[in-house]
Amino acid sequence: MWERIRWIVWKEFRQVLREPRLRAMLFVPPIVQLLVFGFAVNLDVERARIGWMDLDGTQQSRQLLSAFTGSPRFELVAAPMTGPAFQELLDRGQVDAVIRVMPGFAADVRRGRTAEVQILVDGTNSNTASIVASYASQAIGRYAREALGGQQRMRLAAQTLNTGSPVRPNMPDLRVETRVWFNPDLRSKDYFVPGVVVNIVTLITLSLTAMAIVREKEIGTMEQLMVTPIRPLELMLGKTIPFALIGFFDTALVVVAALLIFDVPFRGNLLVLFFSTALFLLTTLGAGLFISTVARTQQQAMMSTFLFFMPFFLLSGFTFPVRNMPTAVQYLTLVNPVRYFMDIVRGIFLRGSGVEILWPSMLGLGVLGVAILSMSVLRFRRTLD
Repeated sequence: MWERIRWIVWKEFRQVLREPRLRAMLFVPPIVQLLVFGFAVNLDVERARIGWMDLDGTQQSRQLLSAFTGSPRFELVAAPMTGPAFQELLDRGQVDAVIRVMPGFAADVRRGRTAEVQILVDGTNSNTASIVASYASQAIGRYAREALGGQQRMRLAAQTLNTGSPVRPNMPDLRVETRVWFNPDLRSKDYFVPGVVVNIVTLITLSLTAMAIVREKEIGTMEQLMVTPIRPLELMLGKTIPFALIGFFDTALVVVAALLIFDVPFRGNLLVLFFSTALFLLTTLGAGLFISTVARTQQQAMMSTFLFFMPFFLLSGFTFPVRNMPTAVQYLTLVNPVRYFMDIVRGIFLRGSGVEILWPSMLGLGVLGVAILSMSVLRFRRTLD
């Protein structure tokens, strides 16, 4: 039995490495996805372009401007003085935001009243808009705290002159300190690159498994295999084992590239990652077997692969969190194995999570993998019989 399986595995490897289209699928998708998500896809806003519209023209408004220009997060690119001027800046996309200091700003600050500052943000890109608005609010908040502290010092000095003795304020001191865990620099590539592992393993193992079996049907060699002493189970194992090994190879390739090229942290256990990959391969290989029983040509197999892959990808949490989806869709993701593997890979990379933390996702992945593979094997055997 194992001797026949070994020869089928050897034949499959030779077939994959000999055909240019299949050989390219082993290396091109991992490289392209790594380059795209590692370099091109960047949700970070390191320096926002702003326009400054000062309708007050006082020392206080200039101090507020210093809070923006003194921050490395902002670049002052324009100073419009009229409504049409700042509107044109936003229409042309020349600035990410316009800060408008309203008339009477300094008088309101001196008197302790609510002073008005308007932040006009380009909302074309919602992610960039929210980040820029947060940066601007933080800069204005720093100025407000400094202005409040200055006023308090002036009041204390005046009371000291009136009483002739030092006056100590009986006010609480609140210090806020923010610390980001797991991704201190908030780099997008630390979030996206681990997800590339999941996408590559899914796409390659799913498509290669389906196409390899359909190829035998298309060229007419499936009937020749069936008249040999090879049993259906041996044929199935011989066809799927090579692509399982390819899945492990691509996982290792992306992990090494993530560490050496993109400097993505890997805080977890490598054995846990490969064990989880083995559980995940049960689902992709099973789905590939199922596609092979439906498709009659390699073109149909490729189209069916993308029919499976796109819902898996969109509902995996790769780009946006599952918790932000509608409630009905969140329940739908519970039968998506890619979601569980995505949580596992990111947990291992960024948080350094172990089995004691990831076991619910591993359990879900194992249950789905056994179910999908079992149904696919039964259908595959009936098709061969």
